[in-house]
This record gives sequence, structure tokens and C-alpha cells, in this order.
Amino acid sequence: MSVKNPHKIDTAKLDSIIEAYGSKKSNLIAILQKVQEEYRYLPEDALIYIGTKMEGLSPATVYGVATFYAQFSLDPKGKYEIKVCDGTACHVRGSMPVLNAIKAKLDLKDGQMTSEDGLFSLVIVSCLGACGLAPVCVINDKVYPKMTSDAIKVIIDTLMDGER
Repeated sequence: MSVKNPHKIDTAKLDSIIEAYGSKKSNLIAILQKVQEEYRYLPEDALIYIGTKMEGLSPATVYGVATFYAQFSLDPKGKYEIKVCDGTACHVRGSMPVLNAIKAKLDLKDGQMTSEDGLFSLVIVSCLGACGLAPVCVINDKVYPKMTSDAIKVIIDTLMDGER
């Protein structure tokens, strides 16, 4: 497992999560969801720790589950996760200029998906299920319909201002 791990895990916190759900392997996904909610991704050390604490599981099995499901991330996510739809309707209605504006605003370089300050993460998705509102962005579960490159810059500026 070679995963970026900027966080020191809190084993007491992990123990309380495992205890809350129970250490049976049938509870692994719920535990991983809670850990990801806590850290905004799944740190490698947390996966290893969980694998040693749960009944009938190994760290390799925990890692396998974490990498199998798309909902889990092994890379740190920003406080604000910006999902940009690039499905057919959104693409035809201008999602690429919006995407490019986000990349430029956050100074994301080749393949980089999280801003240097760790505040924003960019995720490109195939469909957000809001084709009638295309192009659509979702930031931390809030839907932004009929997005433009100018509007997304204002939204990002507003979020940045709130962090100062």
C-alpha cells in the first residue's frame, strides 16, 4: 500500500468507531464510511489498524474492500469537494469551460485533483442525475445548476473568503 498519509491516525478514535459498529467483518463498510467521514479519506495506517482489530480480517482484506468501492478514497480530499458532471447533457451545455475554470482558479496542475492548501478537491463524474439543470456542479452535496465558468469562480471565491 503506497498511499499519501498526511494525517496521524487517532487509534482511540478508530477504536471507538469499531466499538460503535462492532468488530464483525459484516460491519466493515460502515466502519470505513465513518473513518472516511472523520479524515475525508482512508489513511493507510487506519486501514492497517482496522485490519488488525476486526474479527476474521487482515489489513490486505480491508485494503481490498477500500479499493473496490468507488465511494472510498485513499487520497486526501479537500474540505470542499467539487463534483463536476461531464455526462452528455452537461458536456454539450458547457461543462468543460466550467471544469477548466475550476482547475485554473485552484491552480491544479497535470492530474492534481486537490488544491495545495487542501481546501478543495475536484471530482469529475459521469452523471449527477440532474440533466435538466446542465451543466451541474455539486459542492459538498449542494447542487449548483446551469453553471458557468464565471459563476464557479465567484462560488469558489466566496468559499475561500469564508475560510479567512
